[in-house]
Amino acid sequence: MSRLHYQSLWRWICVRILALAIGTVVVIALCMWLRFAIENLWVLHHMPLSIRQEFLRLHGNPELNLVRFHQIVDEGWGARYSDPSIASADWIMVGILVVVMIPFIVLLGLKAARPLSAQFSRLDDAAGAVSKGDFRTRVEPVKNAPAELIQFTEDFNIMMQQLAGYERELRASHVAMAHELRSPLTAAVGRLQGMLDGVFQPEPKQLAMVMKQLLHLNRLIDELHLLSLADAGQLNLSKSQLDLVELLRERVAWLKPQATAAGMTLSITAEGTGSYLGDPFRLGQVFGILMDNALRYAAIGKNLDIRLQRQVSGYEITFRDSGPGVDVDFLPLMFDRFTRAESSRARHSGGSGLGLSIARAICEAHGGSISASLAENGGLLISVRLPEIQPATQ
Repeated sequence: MSRLHYQSLWRWICVRILALAIGTVVVIALCMWLRFAIENLWVLHHMPLSIRQEFLRLHGNPELNLVRFHQIVDEGWGARYSDPSIASADWIMVGILVVVMIPFIVLLGLKAARPLSAQFSRLDDAAGAVSKGDFRTRVEPVKNAPAELIQFTEDFNIMMQQLAGYERELRASHVAMAHELRSPLTAAVGRLQGMLDGVFQPEPKQLAMVMKQLLHLNRLIDELHLLSLADAGQLNLSKSQLDLVELLRERVAWLKPQATAAGMTLSITAEGTGSYLGDPFRLGQVFGILMDNALRYAAIGKNLDIRLQRQVSGYEITFRDSGPGVDVDFLPLMFDRFTRAESSRARHSGGSGLGLSIARAICEAHGGSISASLAENGGLLISVRLPEIQPATQ
């Protein structure tokens, strides 16, 4: 929204106060002048011609005949015309003008302050709605309101938009979280209940199935704990000097058996070394999540191309697969919690739906970012950007 139509709060108040004050003085002075001008014209118009001519001659130089000048003034304007007492006509006129002007000043002042009051009233109403849990409320700017208040209104609307998004994400996250936690817990409880009821024998195979579900549940809890720390800004990083290329190779070697089983090739292209100050465990976690996702959802493409490029302010690592990709509408949602695509990247492929959220949290904790786009020749392209932060000198 353009700021050209709005004044600053200081200027807004000063202009209106000064306008009222100066305007009031000018109006009273003008009324006094009109009063004297009309009275003079009236008296001179009804004055005999000879006396008028004599008065006009003496008016320019009263010392020629001071007694005669005052005599004409007393006869035309009255003996109390120049009475210095508080009860004189001039003071009475000033009093009348002040009494008449006060209502106008009040009305004009209220009208001038109306935009300020109206904008605050709208903000107050919106705040009341928010206190009752309505995060959809928005505040319309009032014409001629101060610039600071317009900016505050816009910031309020942006804040409400973010809160509404957080609320939607929180509700969806709670539902998904309950489902994700309930699934392994229900499976483990059901298997144990079956062994207690004699349906299953308490043999190592059955116990291993229970352990698998409990480990999955424990992993979910750990992932949720990590995201909670990231949201609170308490995700601590153990930074050290590392080589990003070696870290990528290490993760590729770790996942090589799964890649071989899926018939997928993981290739790394790097321009030199990737010396970086970061948390090797957390960054390895990011790389592992992205590679594992490619193995789960894009193995049909048979290839995952990983490229590390040096940039002016850090590094960019891209992960490009040749799989079916995702819908364009799904790209902005990929890094939300418990989010999975409904087609190629479906729930039955496994995973908790938290991996990309964790990757984003770790990248942001390093001051970087992660984004996804569709590759030109098909497949998905995920870019990780890590700014280079120099270690503090002692």
